[in-house]
Amino acid sequence: DAKLGDGHVKLGVAAGDHAAILWPLLSGMAKAKYYLLTGEMVGGADAERIGMVTSAVPREQVLDDALAVADKLATGAQLAIRWTKRALNNWLKQAGPIFDQSAAYEMLCFMGPDVHEGYTALREKRAPNFPSAQHREDVTL
Repeated sequence: DAKLGDGHVKLGVAAGDHAAILWPLLSGMAKAKYYLLTGEMVGGADAERIGMVTSAVPREQVLDDALAVADKLATGAQLAIRWTKRALNNWLKQAGPIFDQSAAYEMLCFMGPDVHEGYTALREKRAPNFPSAQHREDVTL
């Protein structure tokens, strides 16, 4: 039942709050570009298939599966788990400048006309008509 996604572009805002860094890491660049540029949601089974989540299970199985993972972690070698977690997370410190740059891109969008239209359309529950968009009838082949 669960879905995940990043709807920044549907609001006229760049995906600057780390989505542009984390999605490619988890799902690969091609899938990250597709989902971040379209704002499309990913269902549980597809999220598992592309590596966004560890597993997708029926709602009634979520708690049992979560408790099983928690038990594995709780009964494991705590020092090894702690230092492995730290080693895995250390790369994020190296990505600091990239995070800063993506946040700047997001802020730049707030200075343009599209974000106003995006949020207005969301509030009015309608599809946005972004001023910067090129519509098919405007494009000559």
